[in-house]
Amino acid sequence: MRKLLHYLKPYKKETVFALLLHLVGYAMTLVLPLMMSLIINKGINNADHEAGLIYIKNIGLLMLGLSAFGVAVSVAASYFSSKASMGYGANLRRALFHKVEGLSECDLEKIGTASLITRSTTDVNRIQETMIACLNILIAMPIMLIGGTAMAIFMNRKLAVAILIVIPVVGLIAYFFKVKIIPLFKDERKKTDALNKILREKLSGIRVIRAFNRTEYEDERFRQANFDLTSIGLYIARLFSVLWPFAFLLLYSLLIGVVWVGGKEIDRLDAATHAVEISNMVGDLQAFLIYILIVVVAVSLAAALFIMFPRAAVSARRILEVLDLETMIREPEHPKQFPKADGSLAFREVSFGYPGASEPVLSGIDFACGAGEVTAIIGGTGCGKSTLVNLIPRFFDVSCGQIVLDGLDLRDVTLHDLHERIAFVPQQATLFRGTVADNLRYGKEDATEEEMWEALRIACAEDFIRDSEQQLETQITQNGTNLSGGQKQRLAIARALIKKAEVLIFDDSFSALDFKTDARLRQNIRQSLQNTNVIIVAQRVGTILDADRIIVLEDGKVCGMGKHDELLETCPVYREIVESQLTKEDLAR
Repeated sequence: MRKLLHYLKPYKKETVFALLLHLVGYAMTLVLPLMMSLIINKGINNADHEAGLIYIKNIGLLMLGLSAFGVAVSVAASYFSSKASMGYGANLRRALFHKVEGLSECDLEKIGTASLITRSTTDVNRIQETMIACLNILIAMPIMLIGGTAMAIFMNRKLAVAILIVIPVVGLIAYFFKVKIIPLFKDERKKTDALNKILREKLSGIRVIRAFNRTEYEDERFRQANFDLTSIGLYIARLFSVLWPFAFLLLYSLLIGVVWVGGKEIDRLDAATHAVEISNMVGDLQAFLIYILIVVVAVSLAAALFIMFPRAAVSARRILEVLDLETMIREPEHPKQFPKADGSLAFREVSFGYPGASEPVLSGIDFACGAGEVTAIIGGTGCGKSTLVNLIPRFFDVSCGQIVLDGLDLRDVTLHDLHERIAFVPQQATLFRGTVADNLRYGKEDATEEEMWEALRIACAEDFIRDSEQQLETQITQNGTNLSGGQKQRLAIARALIKKAEVLIFDDSFSALDFKTDARLRQNIRQSLQNTNVIIVAQRVGTILDADRIIVLEDGKVCGMGKHDELLETCPVYREIVESQLTKEDLAR
């Protein structure tokens, strides 16, 4: 928790105001019972009826004024404490989001997407709630405990012994919480992560679930995870349901005991000779009971904090796991600046293996490509094609060897500078909620309408956008669910084209296009991007026939490199792929 406190620094002023205002408010709370006892002792029990009424009126008005002032102080304190805690939560969520943005794919897999969502929402909310409780209770607790105890002793030293009973009893209850219930909160967080994971998978894969008629199976998975979470929640609730009535039973038993002992004290006095003393004891007993309640509340608040802190500590550790995670992709300590752009890219004996894997995914990859060239990468499923192009924007870092762009090792420049020179279209086209124009501006924030239409034309997306009623202002749903697969891919390609980057990477981005659109798109790219280094990962041979360089991968190694005609003669793997997709007539053309 302490490591996360620096996120509260921007709200230092609000925090101080909240603590000071609570100090004033709770200090006044200690005065009111004393004033009530004075009303009883010197007002109600006053032999002079008129004087008693005047005293009651004066003290009553004073109490009313103090109460009104206390309400105003409490409202102001609550405002400042809420502002500080909500701002603290917002800063924490912002820090988490910023950290997650910088994590590599391997880092994200360590924690899991569902768990990251839970940590960014539920865990932050729990810490935020603990923070607001601290700001409201931290000052109240010692004032009420020490002040209430002092005032109770001032009222009646003999009865004040009851306080010695309250504190250890509440302490035992708090200890029971720590030993029995706190570990359950950790399990509850894990089961929440598991439920979120299943829910996320079900929502994202609902079409597949329905297509394979696996609704009942997925319902059973969800039911089991939900049952596990509900069971632990009910167990915690049952413990609370036993504990709180027991605590209140002890509290009311204590109050009854105090009244009984106080009544015995009054009963011992002779009514004739100790009338004034008896009347004063009634008021003092009333005030004493309130002070006992104040002490009990203070100890209960301390116990509540004692319970909340371990729960918040669990959430804090989960958040710190993310914030303290050292990403595999590190920024250089002394970054270099790219020289004048020429778009040259070279892999020099590059190898890569995932952490913990026994075998590397890529081995000894060595090739170079430059501006104005189209380099195609092809191979069987799982041979490392996508992994290879994912190394260029540093989604992963090479295990050995180096990748050089414009004469500089990718690890020697900042990620920002690197990504400014690269446009990337992933296998799964991702679109964001908003308009077509909003999505295109992800590639270039200040893109004009002319630039947008030109990018759409090259990507063969102009026709269906112009046919829509709102054209560039057409709304796109989350992840483009209101578009076909081919339309999504073409918009994703247009978003990359509008960036006008030196290196343009297509990771199997033409798979949803028909052959005619595929051919038109490749022709447009050839004509419009003559100074761009284009790299295409493809499964279809027809997509790469006219590439300047075709790299054939097998088991993570380059088994052939050259143009189409050359590889047909020299590379058996490539020839096998071609023959599986093209007829003899196609090959003869």
